[in-house]
Amino acid sequence: MKRVFIDGSSGTTGLRIHERLSQRSDIQLVTIPEAQKKDPATKRKMLNSGCDIAFLCLPDDAAREAVAMAENPDVVILDTSTAHRTDPSFTYGFPELSPARWDAVKNAKRIAVPGCHASGFIALVYPLVEAGLLAADAKLVCHSLTGYSGGGKAMIAQYEEEERDALLKAPRQYGIAQTHKHLKEMVHVTGLENAPVFCPIVGDFYSGMEATVALFGSDLKGTIDDIKTVYASKYTGPIVTFANGADESGFLSAGAFSGRDGMEISVYGNAERMILTARYDNLGKGASGAAVECLNLVLGTDPTTGLNL
Repeated sequence: MKRVFIDGSSGTTGLRIHERLSQRSDIQLVTIPEAQKKDPATKRKMLNSGCDIAFLCLPDDAAREAVAMAENPDVVILDTSTAHRTDPSFTYGFPELSPARWDAVKNAKRIAVPGCHASGFIALVYPLVEAGLLAADAKLVCHSLTGYSGGGKAMIAQYEEEERDALLKAPRQYGIAQTHKHLKEMVHVTGLENAPVFCPIVGDFYSGMEATVALFGSDLKGTIDDIKTVYASKYTGPIVTFANGADESGFLSAGAFSGRDGMEISVYGNAERMILTARYDNLGKGASGAAVECLNLVLGTDPTTGLNL
């Protein structure tokens, strides 16, 4: 039975991973005593001989420090931070992108769990660049709606205060300086030469996410039907699926997948103008659900084990 350590289990992502894994009988969760959690020697020992698999649910700098401590090449590290998502020594943990990436995640010892917004953008754009329908030098715009839980404990508390600021009751755009931390992986993984104009928006709902990329027909080396064919071939489930006409009477709710670990890919519009959409949970396929999926592949078990689809 594999021993699994969660470093940073008190944060939003760490808590969700712990919730999923604490119900399982095929792994053993191991912990550091509370009084020793800040002791570097104790953590180093845990990361090298006290566990077989470690989740890092830490800020970027702390994740880098933890990786530097992990000198045992046989211990699998799954980093949920931004720190290693473009690091060539880490495998990017989105297995559905290709059979080669699926196998790479299964055999990896260092895995970077994708970012929440980035997951939707990459799921939409990577297959089109891969298939030659979209040029690598394409200049794109992406809007992404998210629930406030993506901001962690501080933002959750802010939104759930009894006497909260009235401005929180309306959607708020952020990342307006175009330096969002997910941009690097969005470019790196898709093979694009240009970062998209990225418009993330946080709304007054706990969890859920919808990433949208808009295209003109003139942007494509193909048609809208070609896009649907590519998605239908690549995303056959059970975690990431293509759905044709999955809207709710002309509406698309960013909260449709709240509490779930799957992702739904759809295409809407016409030959001249179209939108590509990915709907999922920022805490599910956008964070802890994706991390657990990667764990399942490493363990050689059903990738949906412990997931809510």
